[in-house]
Amino acid sequence: VQLVESGGGLVQAGGSLRLSCAASGFTFDDYAIGWFRQAPGKEREGILCISASCSSDRCTYYSDSVKGRFSISSDNAKNMVYLQMNSLKPEDTAVYYCAAFRGPGLGCFPVLFDYWGQGTQVTVSS
Repeated sequence: VQLVESGGGLVQAGGSLRLSCAASGFTFDDYAIGWFRQAPGKEREGILCISASCSSDRCTYYSDSVKGRFSISSDNAKNMVYLQMNSLKPEDTAVYYCAAFRGPGLGCFPVLFDYWGQGTQVTVSS
């Protein structure tokens, strides 16, 4: 199982970015996917997680900090997962990670996830 993030960068407050996560070695039917972020000096935070074989908000978790601004999508044919980030704020500045674990259920705690990408830096200027 391998995950590779891309799409990070520098953006002004109020702007948008789309992060990509290229997955290999597994299918989304069997794995839950999560997006996490970690700012300097802070713990890694789960911001958006989706359970295996999910296609609705009923099996998607959004942290309060991103609800209404961030969304997740996937292209199963390409084995890609995307994090669309709108209305970005300076406090969204962090390294963003995608992660996966095999199994049912929905959780957004880092300890649940077995596989991690290397992270991509997002910086939002004020």
